[in-house]
Amino acid sequence: MKPLNIIAYAYSLVFCVTASAAKAQSHRSPFRIIGYYCGPTSTVDSFETEKLTHLIFCFCNLKQNQLHINNATDTATLKKMVALKKQHPQLKVMLSLGGWGGCETCSDVFNTRQGREEFAASVKEITAYFHTDGIDLDWEYPAIKGFPGHRFRPADKKNFTLLLKELRRINGEAFEISFAAGGFSAYIFSAVEWSSILPYVNFINIMSYDLVHGFSTKSGHHTPLYSTKQQLESTDHAVQMLLDKNVPAEKLVIGAAFYGRLFQISAGHKTALYAPCKFSHAFSAKNFTDTISAKNGFTIYWDDEAKAPYAINEKRKLLATYDDERSVALKTKYAVNNNLGGVMFWQMIDDKFHDGLLDVIYKNKSLPVRIGN
Repeated sequence: MKPLNIIAYAYSLVFCVTASAAKAQSHRSPFRIIGYYCGPTSTVDSFETEKLTHLIFCFCNLKQNQLHINNATDTATLKKMVALKKQHPQLKVMLSLGGWGGCETCSDVFNTRQGREEFAASVKEITAYFHTDGIDLDWEYPAIKGFPGHRFRPADKKNFTLLLKELRRINGEAFEISFAAGGFSAYIFSAVEWSSILPYVNFINIMSYDLVHGFSTKSGHHTPLYSTKQQLESTDHAVQMLLDKNVPAEKLVIGAAFYGRLFQISAGHKTALYAPCKFSHAFSAKNFTDTISAKNGFTIYWDDEAKAPYAINEKRKLLATYDDERSVALKTKYAVNNNLGGVMFWQMIDDKFHDGLLDVIYKNKSLPVRIGN
């Protein structure tokens, strides 16, 4: 090939690659920023919802085999959420089933074809009535122990797949389906048929928080980005496990905690991470500057291995674990750098109305570069 032809070939190759990339870009979805809302009707429109792609109403429950809106207050809240779509055309509003303690009969209802069919049909009916855009299943948990006393059975794992399949069949391709996935190893290993559910879901919300929780007897980070020598469970650990199971990165949405947990360290032990403890109580991100302030006896630390903050009150033997602006920014950048589907958070009522942790996610998100749903 002559030199001029080589140059022409090179230019044509660059053009083709650029054109292909541009074509792929046109089919990519925006980076998702997903907020759960479980709060009063009056404050729904007080937050910066223009920075969200999805707003999830919490929670609906089961009434016999059907999805059920619990009361008139919930109806008013949901209508106000849907009204926000007129101001923010990018916003999708989704219903959520369950939550911690809210799925007592899920194992029984979804164990039958009739139960799954009636549930999917009721979702379609409620979606049409409220003009919502999808459903997020927050069943805690299929096939493994979750809320104390709630039934679970091995068949839940298969039934969860069949439920998602029926939801997709009844509600169509434009309908958005997601579920809240436990961010810990036992859930990822045992609760879901990962390869089978993929055709039916748009995205998966990894609950990469509560990894040290209300039943924990040893302190640690409840929402770390990375594992440490003393704590395996983390956001990155959950993501890597799911990638190893061939779940596409663009369907994985990682979770940020807009709340902290306080643990009472047991007497006779150093007030520190990974110490014997008992859960004390949770606190909101909007109250961080007061709850864990120096005037309240707390010293704030940064764990550079976990990429997570924590705070200690030596006098009262308290340890606080939480997400802050720095850790939320790092989680968002992690999602961008690993081509994940976005970041979600629990929950909006724990944030400031303006310039809170939602704003941190928004400022650190990528441009719309996600492929597929």
